[in-house]
Amino acid sequence: MYGFINSCMQSLVMEKFGQETWDKLSSLPGVPDSFMTYTVYDDVLTVRLVQEASSLLDVSAEVLLKLFGEHFFAFCKKAGYDTMLRTLGGNLTEFIGNLDSLHSYLALSYEQMNAPSFRVEMTDDGKMLLHYYSDRKGLYHIVPGIMEAVAKDIFDSEVTMTIVNQSEEDERTGKKEHVVFLVKQTNHVNHRGKALPGTTMERCVPLAGGKHRLDLTRAVVPSDQGSLLCTFSPRYPNKLWVEEKAFCNAFPFHIVFDENLKVRQTGVNIQKFLPGLDAKDLTLDQHFTIIHPQVTFTIESIRKFVNSQFVLKTNKDKHGSLKLRGQMLWMGSLGCMLYMCSPKLRSLQELQDVGLHLADLAQHDVTRDLVLLNQQRLAEMELTNQLERKKEELRVLSRHLEVEKEKTETLLYAMLPRHIANQLKDGKSIEAGEFEVCTILFSDVVTFTDICAACEPIHIVHMLNSMYSKFDRLTTIHDIYKVETIGDAYMVVGGVPVPMVTHAHRVANFALGMRIAAREVTNPVTGTPIQIRVGLHTGPVLAGVVGEKMPRYCLFGDTVNTASRMESHGLPDHIHLSTSTYRRTESVKEPDVRTDTVGRDNPPDPSRESTPPFAWDISPPYETKESCNTSGGSHNSRLCVLF
Repeated sequence: MYGFINSCMQSLVMEKFGQETWDKLSSLPGVPDSFMTYTVYDDVLTVRLVQEASSLLDVSAEVLLKLFGEHFFAFCKKAGYDTMLRTLGGNLTEFIGNLDSLHSYLALSYEQMNAPSFRVEMTDDGKMLLHYYSDRKGLYHIVPGIMEAVAKDIFDSEVTMTIVNQSEEDERTGKKEHVVFLVKQTNHVNHRGKALPGTTMERCVPLAGGKHRLDLTRAVVPSDQGSLLCTFSPRYPNKLWVEEKAFCNAFPFHIVFDENLKVRQTGVNIQKFLPGLDAKDLTLDQHFTIIHPQVTFTIESIRKFVNSQFVLKTNKDKHGSLKLRGQMLWMGSLGCMLYMCSPKLRSLQELQDVGLHLADLAQHDVTRDLVLLNQQRLAEMELTNQLERKKEELRVLSRHLEVEKEKTETLLYAMLPRHIANQLKDGKSIEAGEFEVCTILFSDVVTFTDICAACEPIHIVHMLNSMYSKFDRLTTIHDIYKVETIGDAYMVVGGVPVPMVTHAHRVANFALGMRIAAREVTNPVTGTPIQIRVGLHTGPVLAGVVGEKMPRYCLFGDTVNTASRMESHGLPDHIHLSTSTYRRTESVKEPDVRTDTVGRDNPPDPSRESTPPFAWDISPPYETKESCNTSGGSHNSRLCVLF
């Protein structure tokens, strides 16, 4: 099927069931996100869409197909086919009878279209039977949906359709399914309770003798009250005032054949391009194959589909195959069939391929205009197809661009604070800002120089990468900003670039987490867990973006220097706090955790007043040890405080 059909299914799902439902369908393997109108897709894809949508929406395939039929009519109207559909016939019978002609016209644009076929049969008791023929099994439930929508919108009536017969196709060769519907049509009523004026067919009074509807002329002149005044019956001459030669010249493409398919008469161009067609022992089926409708080449089958447009294809000759398209007319008094036809051509190139020229077409034959107009139409279709392909390529590129943009932004946000990075992307200049208070942390690896001297560089890289990856995850948990790493030194800040009241608590908790995480990193020399020193200080800083080629968000001020000194003068596997940081953390109390006062130059003095209990916010997964071994002895806390 062409992409137009699949696009209609996509439109139905999105309008009736939402974008989320279509996203689930399009996520299936082999299902594209969108369809191009003039691209041919495998029928398996369409059937699969119906089955998957039916399963996803928990509705039967029959209900979904009928709903698709109703939506398909509305979709065709939106696509610009509204006027064309309304001019097919004056009533539902004529509308259905001309659907095959519409498909034949659309085949000029959609060359590979394999459309279903429709035939109307009026029974002796006045019932209307709709015969549906298709190469695709199981899709006949679409037909009631389409016909009900057509009857309601165009003919202001209600239609109910029931299946009276369903069998394998035995009338048409090549078609796999034949379904017969009984059609019941009811006109709407106006506010006075009277039926609305029916179609032309319904307003006509049949002629005596019960002639077929095609033998009636439907010209009716209603009165002011809408009643019937008369019917019109044509007059035929007693003698046909047309010379045989003039007829054959005026209709250069026509064939008359009898019940045995013996050719009795041909137009001049049929004789020119198919010499010997009227040979004594040859029949029409020896020169032609019926392409549409795909009936067996017998006079009985042709008469059954006499209201359909017939397409015949010649057997190959020196000019290739010539297709003829036209109407079959049965002449009962002569026992012959008249085939009034014209070459079926899509473009000027096809005209040349079969060895024809515009001059070979009769002046009154609209095929001349159709070929020229369709030549322009094909050019427009090709342009539209190219635009659709470019649109699809742009959509795919746009999606990939969004993915790459996300990767780039993630990398950028890892280098700079988010709001700073956004300002740089907008082309704005970043002014340095002063922060009245923040908490800065430095850490380094104990005996890092010795480790570097004793092992390969790649082992150092692996060790630092393992450690820094764990620390980076902790910065996300505690919502603090990683400033930079230099060798084994790791620097973070709380309260910058976004000020926050709890900056000291966040950084302090981060410090505890660092110690726990460091124990999971192995020293490549000894094979034991590494130890780190941590120093914290709270105070004012100046922060801003430095550099253009590789900009960095840097901190400046005595607070940075002091925090660095806290780290360098700390003890292995301990956290070294300054007085300002300690005071900032006093607001959180927890009586079970105590701290010792350790001066850089003054060892612990038992006679000195003990420091007021310091409560530490140690929330899971952090937990304390009972003791901490250092070179200075044993302490009851993991925290060293410097006044």
